[in-house]
Amino acid sequence: MPAGERGEVWADRRGAAKIHSGRTYASQREFLRNTAGALCAGVGFTGFAAAVPLPGLLGNEVRRMAGTKGLKITKVEVYALSVPLKEPFTISLGTMTAAENVLVRIHTDGGLVGVGECSPFIFIDGQTQKMVFNLARDVAKVLVGKDALAVDARLAEIERAAPGNSTMKSAYDLALFDLLGKAAGLPLWVLLGGGGQQDLHTDLTISINTPEVMARKARELLAQGFTKVKTKVGRATELDVAAIRAIREAVGPSVPIQVDANQGWDVPTALRTLEALAQYDVMYCEEPIRRGDLDGLRYVREHSPIPIMADESVFDHKDAFRIAALGAADYFNIKLSKSGGIANALRITAIADAAAMKCQVGCMQETRLALTALAHVAAAKSCIIFYDLDSALFHAEDPVVGGLVYGERGSVKLPDGPGIGADVDPAFLRRMEKVTV
Repeated sequence: MPAGERGEVWADRRGAAKIHSGRTYASQREFLRNTAGALCAGVGFTGFAAAVPLPGLLGNEVRRMAGTKGLKITKVEVYALSVPLKEPFTISLGTMTAAENVLVRIHTDGGLVGVGECSPFIFIDGQTQKMVFNLARDVAKVLVGKDALAVDARLAEIERAAPGNSTMKSAYDLALFDLLGKAAGLPLWVLLGGGGQQDLHTDLTISINTPEVMARKARELLAQGFTKVKTKVGRATELDVAAIRAIREAVGPSVPIQVDANQGWDVPTALRTLEALAQYDVMYCEEPIRRGDLDGLRYVREHSPIPIMADESVFDHKDAFRIAALGAADYFNIKLSKSGGIANALRITAIADAAAMKCQVGCMQETRLALTALAHVAAAKSCIIFYDLDSALFHAEDPVVGGLVYGERGSVKLPDGPGIGADVDPAFLRRMEKVTV
């Protein structure tokens, strides 16, 4: 598109820069002005103005419902939660052989325990399990003796103690929300304003391999009942095209195919590859180029025949606002370990609502514990329409008690109990490194 014709971006055929009134905007300035108005006026669950301080509002309501002034944090347990994978999993950034996660358990004087999990992913967040474990231990010292229901205050203290570090924060965020739900006696999706159990169906991602192996795995997915194929790409154009061609031939013309490049291309390669892949009816492509190059991402989106989903480029709501304002993506991919937890995930959905964008929920290498928390968010927010809740299916061992249940055709059923509704088997935890604060 010629320079200076920015109006075509805001009135783009995929409508990613629209407020839900349906009108389009002629400039970034007008989009920002109107989006800010919409955010303050209220969108989504109870509006962005409510979504930003939502944990604090919920905490006050839970106190009223439970007839308590608060729940004092008495101790925090931090675990290095390690689970081997069934087989190595390869993306454009590297290969994984195990889920090396961190679990926190927040104990309170009311006898309730909140649990949260995060999944460091060094290729994406620059964090390792050891780094997050040590940081989570140090942050625990800030929380002991404080009110667990004052979630806004606790999250603010964690931010002051360890600015950034979204992965570690997500474990504490989940544990605090778990306590809110348990204190209220409500499943998390109800607490977050969900109107009913949503029809959630996960995909199952195919890692990078030869075209023949990737095609075989696609056929196996269909045989298992999955209804769509998500696959990793991000190599040279000819390799990615060969893989998607083989998958399309293996699954037939009607099965949806989604691809994830994990930042594997530069802008020219992305455009060349996406043009070549369009003939295979690809639904969307996640994160085609390096995170941080939003101008490049916008250029790719403007010229791509395939819709673009921002993943590594959207860690939190501030990233989401910038991307929506630029018209740099069609969709957001929300991951709790990336966003810093549920509070920021809700803020991202508010931005998406304001910009008339839809979202996917995705994962790193979380167990069913954190995946259950993510599914609660998905069930509560109508702008989330794609579900990538498959990481636990790659684990050689399932240490989780309770939690979401996988069913036929990739269906996902949430637990009925209060809070997240999942925990880790104590026998499994006894094998893990642990520190108590």
